[in-house]
Amino acid sequence: MSEEWPKIKSRQTVTVSPWVDLIAREIELAPGGPSEIYHAVQQRDYLAIVARTPSGHFPIVRQYRPALESFTWELPAGLAEPNEDLAEGCRRELLEETGYPTRAIYPLGTAAPCSGRLSNRIHSFFSETGERVDDFVPEPGIAVSLVTASELAGMIRSGEFVSQLHLGALLLAELRSFIVLR
Repeated sequence: MSEEWPKIKSRQTVTVSPWVDLIAREIELAPGGPSEIYHAVQQRDYLAIVARTPSGHFPIVRQYRPALESFTWELPAGLAEPNEDLAEGCRRELLEETGYPTRAIYPLGTAAPCSGRLSNRIHSFFSETGERVDDFVPEPGIAVSLVTASELAGMIRSGEFVSQLHLGALLLAELRSFIVLR
C-alpha cells in the first residue's frame, strides 16, 4: 500500500455525554476500493496507578461497573483532566480513591486501551505511597482493600481482578522491576 492509503474520506463526531464522543470515519482502504464506515469511542486519556504502601501492600479498589453490570477489583485509576500533568493526575486519583499520598512516582508507559474502538491512551505509573491520611473517607460506591503481591496474583489467576488495562499496568511494573507477582 502506498503512503497515501488508507484515506479518511469523512469524519463525524457526535457527543454522547460530557465524557464520551462517538466518531464515525468513512475510510477508503485502497485506491478505487469501496469506502467503509468505522466507529470509535473518544474519551479523555486514562490513568492507572500501581501503588505500594510503606508496608509493601497494594491498594486496590472495588466498584460497580455498569458496563459489566457487576463489581470489579481494580487499580486506583481515573480520567486525566484537560491540561493536567499526568503524574499529578495520578497523585490526585490515588489520594481521592485510596487516601494514600504519593511519595515517589515513576512512569511505566503509555499504551492504546483498544486500538480497534477507542481513540484514547492509558498512562500507567508506579507509585510509592506515604501512610494513609487520617481523615480519609472513600468516595461513595468505592471500597479500598490492601493486598499483598501474592494475594493480587491469586486474584488475577482466579478471575477476580479482570481489568485488562490494569493487568497491563501490572505487567509493565513487573517488567520494570518495581514489583514481583507470584
